[in-house]
Amino acid sequence: MKKYNTLLFDLDDTILDFKKGEKIALTALLEEMKTENINDAIEDYIVINKGLWRELEKGNVDREYVLNNRFSMLFKKYNRDLDGIEVENRFRYYLNMQHEFVEGAEELLEKLSGEYKIYIVTNGVSHTQYKRIKDANLERFFTEIFVSEDIGYQKPSKKYFEKVAGRIEGFEPERTLIVGDSLTADIAGGMEFGIDTCWLNESSVPNTTDISPNYEIKKISDLYDILNS
Repeated sequence: MKKYNTLLFDLDDTILDFKKGEKIALTALLEEMKTENINDAIEDYIVINKGLWRELEKGNVDREYVLNNRFSMLFKKYNRDLDGIEVENRFRYYLNMQHEFVEGAEELLEKLSGEYKIYIVTNGVSHTQYKRIKDANLERFFTEIFVSEDIGYQKPSKKYFEKVAGRIEGFEPERTLIVGDSLTADIAGGMEFGIDTCWLNESSVPNTTDISPNYEIKKISDLYDILNS
């Protein structure tokens, strides 16, 4: 008997190449906003955005604060006073178009979808995530899709995982594996909830935290070896 029967997949930078799509969307937005030094502005945005999402994971701010303020904070660095919500909406327009796969992800899902119950577990804005999922034709692989905005909580909150488990028929924590690229959201959340975890670490980033995944892989296709061992 296989050790796992249920697989929970993060979406961004696990199945879909969010970093690539984000850069395309940011470039289009910043060109529209007639921003000088676009590459520098993208780097500044990444720092601001990561910091805000970390605060969200800690429970210090809510999702609306992140989305409504990240661009106003960015443009404030360039002495431009812009409506953060309006700029966010324009960014969302460009981001909604992005749905390229992480290398090897589509082939992996083709094989696993007939052998396991597989689900998407993703933080993010529902209409953006569902549009990208639909455009990538991902729905054919997954039994159900769980977006944090719909669930009412987000990874790594234990309440998020409790809600997800409650909607999976016959859920068995000991036979469930979560796969994701984020130590602080996917792996920490899975550990706290008591399920096995697999960290996709494509860039070989050193783990300097006390978060210890059960498995670590460099490519999403490496998951085959874990499931077949």
